[in-house]
Amino acid sequence: MQSESLSIDVGGNPMPSYLARPQQDGPRPAVIVLQEIFGVNTEVKRIADLLASTGYVALAINYYHRTHPNLNEPYTPEGLQNGFAAAGNITRATIRADLTAAIDYLNSQAYVESGHVATWGFCFGGTMAFESATVPGLAAAIAFYGGNIAAPLPSGEPEVLADANDIRTPLLLAFGGKDDYITAETVERIRTALTAAHKDFEIRVYPEQGHAFFRDSSAALETSKDVADAWNLVQTFLKNHVGP
Repeated sequence: MQSESLSIDVGGNPMPSYLARPQQDGPRPAVIVLQEIFGVNTEVKRIADLLASTGYVALAINYYHRTHPNLNEPYTPEGLQNGFAAAGNITRATIRADLTAAIDYLNSQAYVESGHVATWGFCFGGTMAFESATVPGLAAAIAFYGGNIAAPLPSGEPEVLADANDIRTPLLLAFGGKDDYITAETVERIRTALTAAHKDFEIRVYPEQGHAFFRDSSAALETSKDVADAWNLVQTFLKNHVGP
């Protein structure tokens, strides 16, 4: 595996990003990793590295780049508060611009299989992954415990579930049944909306898991059946929609 930090231009603004990819240069499918609310941190890079270890090009973009380009908050109440403050600047327009720039960047690289690009987001990034399914140029989207899919965005914009009719890619959504932020009723409302909109989607709920159950899960891939199942689910979904 090889990795590097780079910058992608978004309308004249530099968007810091972390790229991880297999050692071999042959064209590979790509996944855009969408950070938790805490910023592009060690955990986000771990996810990118995990994807690269299985043959994908992974690009973790810093969609806070306009206002908080260096945000890297700890997993504490204060860190969460600071993360929400940064997330308050993220709108549909900003994330769509960032995703479009990332897609264009990936498709221009010789080591990427053009047109075979997915997203995978976590927490607030899971909400952004849901919205990414409405963006042209993507083949699939994965949202893990997206807390604002069915709640107003920190910016004040309406919930992204309102955009269900505009979804253009298959969706995989994973939730914990003991999530303090996302209730079972919320998950069912998401299911109902996507079903009514006749979208291609799968929802997996892990009854014994809380929020962010996949975080820091390198060791748990072997010890937790739920984490292992979720990872297998992701790999199968990616294989089916963007290739091996």
